Amino acid sequence: MGFQCGIVGLPNVGKSTIFNALTSAKAEAANYPFCTIDPNTGIVKVPDPRLADIARYIPPQKLVPASMVFVDIAGLVKGASKGEGLGNQFLGHIRETNAIAHVVRCFSDPNVIHVDGSVDPVRDISVIDTELMFADLDTVNKWFASMQKAARAGSDKKAAAVMAVLEPVKAALESGKPVRSLNLSEDELQLIHDFHLITAKKVMYVANVDDSDIGNSEPNEYVKKLMAHAAIEGSPVVQICGKIESEISELSQDEKESFLKEMGMDEPGLNRVIRAGYELLGLQTYFTAGETEVRAWTIEKGFKAPQAAGVIHTDFEKGFIKAEVYHYNDLMKHKSESAIRDAGSLRLEGKEYIVKDGDIMHFRFAV
Repeated sequence: MGFQCGIVGLPNVGKSTIFNALTSAKAEAANYPFCTIDPNTGIVKVPDPRLADIARYIPPQKLVPASMVFVDIAGLVKGASKGEGLGNQFLGHIRETNAIAHVVRCFSDPNVIHVDGSVDPVRDISVIDTELMFADLDTVNKWFASMQKAARAGSDKKAAAVMAVLEPVKAALESGKPVRSLNLSEDELQLIHDFHLITAKKVMYVANVDDSDIGNSEPNEYVKKLMAHAAIEGSPVVQICGKIESEISELSQDEKESFLKEMGMDEPGLNRVIRAGYELLGLQTYFTAGETEVRAWTIEKGFKAPQAAGVIHTDFEKGFIKAEVYHYNDLMKHKSESAIRDAGSLRLEGKEYIVKDGDIMHFRFAV
């Protein structure tokens, strides 16, 4: 569906290392600023054990997981909104994403340069947020006067509705608060969608820690500071070690399982990053299952059955008649579609049915 999560952060916080591990791509990761000039884009599989579970009872020729897109954007520095460090170019790439994964350095290492000379997660976040707010304010100011004039004329109702949102947005940015702090409704966000304001996007924080912190029951002091900051704005925090994740990504499946067991980890930390990004974007999964394939499909939460069908093909949405629906839990309980039918758990749903995460669906349509 083209949902993109942009990875941002200061130089040398581990963004490209984490991106490489996420996508098994090979973005340049070097110990100096601006080693990433063009945004690196990678499609990642969303880890979901339900796919294999479904395949046990409905054996397919292939499994097709859901996916999402991560975009690695070069490290931002103080002054990026004014063009420092090729800043404007990078800010443009962020505007095109749907949400932001902000990688924050939460480890000390004298061999890895920090652009500000010391490690301070909250200060580092502030540097990035300030540049993004300056960029947003510049965008708002470019359009504010003309939009205000149209609204005051009284003949443009949409302009008046936009100004009702734009005025508090401008005030928040001028007072040093990101747009997301206003907790705007979906309708309000839609009114200002065309401005592509960066700080209106949802954010998750990825705490990049040292390998010595993995397995500890207590987060280190840097992570604690980050978590306290994130709690105030209601943003999730995922703690990983980029160095370890990079090593894991290079291993075969058997080696990977052995390494994870040795490290006391149930799964790679990056699985949590992907799932957190998926959740942040307001996405969920439904499945189709048959002899050819068992496939996970990505939809937005709240999608009705015809919209979910349209993700497969627009003809499915246009010609939607009904959907045969049962849930993953039904299959785990009854072990086969025929048993699900016999138990009365297979339903026929119409156009108003709101698809649930974990639904297994067959669509009836006519073109």
